[in-house]
Amino acid sequence: MERLVKAFQNSVRAFSRLMRTEAAFQQEVILLVAALPVGWFVAGTWSGYALLIGSILFLITVEVLNTAIEAACDAVSREFNIDIQLAKDCGSLAVLITIVIVLGVWGFAVAERLLGLPI
Repeated sequence: MERLVKAFQNSVRAFSRLMRTEAAFQQEVILLVAALPVGWFVAGTWSGYALLIGSILFLITVEVLNTAIEAACDAVSREFNIDIQLAKDCGSLAVLITIVIVLGVWGFAVAERLLGLPI
């Protein structure tokens, strides 16, 4: 049980720091907060709602991992290194791919709702 408490404390510390220092993370949390009520009106089912909100939670997860990669790379060296650049670029690409997934999921859901297609 103590391990779970420590893990929770570490997670809260990370969340707090990201909310203070990372603009992308802040924007994605705001997106999540806005999506919670909007998703309810867009989705026709509970599973559809879970998919809409889950896609944004997935985006936030990838953003957290990207930030972790960047922090680890910066801890190793702040000087230019082609391998560190690749690691950071791959993290950014992962975020971009996830944004495309979120846009696709939400785009299909909105289109289905507006066009009256079965969900």
